[in-house]
Amino acid sequence: MNITPLTVIITVYLCVTAFLAYIAYRRTCSSLDYLIAGGETHPFLMAMAYGSTFISTAAIVGFGGIAGIYGMSMLWLTFMNVFVGIFIAFVLYGKKTLEVGKKLNAKTFPELLGLRYRSSFVQKFSAVIVIFAMPLYASAVMIGAGRFLEQLLQVDYTWAVIIFSLVVALYVISGGLKGVFYNDALQGSIMFAGMVTLLIMTYVRLGGVISAHGELSRMLSLVPEGLAASGHLGWTNMPAFGSEIWWVVISTMVMGVGIGVLAQPQLIVRYLTIKGPRQLNQAVLVGGIFILCSTGVAFVVGALSNVFFYRNTGQIALSAVVNPATGQPNVDQIIPLYVSLAMPEWFAYLFMLTLLAAAMSTLSSQFHIIGTSLCHDLFQKSSLSINRFAILVALSISMYLALKLPVSIIAVATAIFFGICAAVFLPAYTAALFFPGVGKTAAKSSMIAGLAASLLWMVFFHAKEAAALGVSQLLFGRETLLGFPWVVVDPIVIALPLSTLTLIASHWLCSMAETRSDVAAKAKLATYVNR
Repeated sequence: MNITPLTVIITVYLCVTAFLAYIAYRRTCSSLDYLIAGGETHPFLMAMAYGSTFISTAAIVGFGGIAGIYGMSMLWLTFMNVFVGIFIAFVLYGKKTLEVGKKLNAKTFPELLGLRYRSSFVQKFSAVIVIFAMPLYASAVMIGAGRFLEQLLQVDYTWAVIIFSLVVALYVISGGLKGVFYNDALQGSIMFAGMVTLLIMTYVRLGGVISAHGELSRMLSLVPEGLAASGHLGWTNMPAFGSEIWWVVISTMVMGVGIGVLAQPQLIVRYLTIKGPRQLNQAVLVGGIFILCSTGVAFVVGALSNVFFYRNTGQIALSAVVNPATGQPNVDQIIPLYVSLAMPEWFAYLFMLTLLAAAMSTLSSQFHIIGTSLCHDLFQKSSLSINRFAILVALSISMYLALKLPVSIIAVATAIFFGICAAVFLPAYTAALFFPGVGKTAAKSSMIAGLAASLLWMVFFHAKEAAALGVSQLLFGRETLLGFPWVVVDPIVIALPLSTLTLIASHWLCSMAETRSDVAAKAKLATYVNR
């Protein structure tokens, strides 16, 4: 890339970001401003902040790269993102969260659960989950941005991650959630323009919609033997039902992320920033269009990149990103490599801003929620200086993980985090909103069961994590304790139902105990009266 226009574009972008951060800093006068942006955010601003937080480099680079392997089957995740992540989230969960949150005067997601169940344990346990699990997701976003900058600008990956992270931390620390929202509106607009342009340019480059998709369908014979044996039926078809790839696509990608979005603390807190239910209804259309364009484009372009690579290199996308030194492909480089080779130079600048915006909008929310969970929920200190220090801690942990995690990890790390949130939070969160009779004992039991089931499944059964951790191999001499298909069944398939059943059973047992206690008390009272 030409250094002069590159310098000008980045300088202008950073100046606008700094200006918005300064405005937010001037308007952040209290913890309420810092934690929930004052509680009266405009619906467009809220929808763009929600969407740009939801969609990050993990979706564009990580899941776009996965679509380069598994093809158009990833579009089922787009459907889940729009239907569950926007419609169900806003219309059902968002309105009830706003109602309950306003009534309880909650300012964070852990505080919402803690106040609803009248339990300090629930609030602090939720905060601990956020503090320890969120950096994994944040590091995945950092990796996506770092790999793109490394590929496009030919800079050292380590420095790309460090400099990028410090820029994000600057406006989050200064402006809190208002700083996040102001910049998210800018970054969401850039993302929308960049992704729509990417789709148009891809179809122009490949000769049109019919030509591109027709050629991709005819590439069935190019599917590698290993993928074909695992159920790959071509990039325009669903994997074979019940096959290894089918389980990965459906249980990990579609269910793990598509359902897990309902229990994302950094997204749930967005509901508390808006004035009322009417504003949430207005935000649905904006959020739905944004998510449809961003994820849909990433998955379509990821799949179609196979056509481009085969035409120009004689290789499919997976083969084009093989590291010559190790012989291992890095899926996270498919989208960056495609953009750098297939797109004109002017688009490279636009897409660079798109990915920077995607990563910055998501990271800012992640750092903010980690910081508030650490100081407001865990240690219950709400001063602005302590909030800002907590964000620095979150930044340091996330940067370390981004530099240490292995290649092809973005989509996996994202799915792990979403799955853990669903198993731990979703049953208790749902009960907190819609079933007022459920008490703290049921919530505690459900959250602990969800976390335990997720961790045990990852350590001993799910091959991706079990092989990397090596605990099962050390204790039992086997990478996993069960064979196919359990080794590719995502933890959410086991942990979420178990967590839900635990909540129901615990609530039923508590209700039975209370009934017996009431009966015994009435009998004792009747005996006393008779005497």
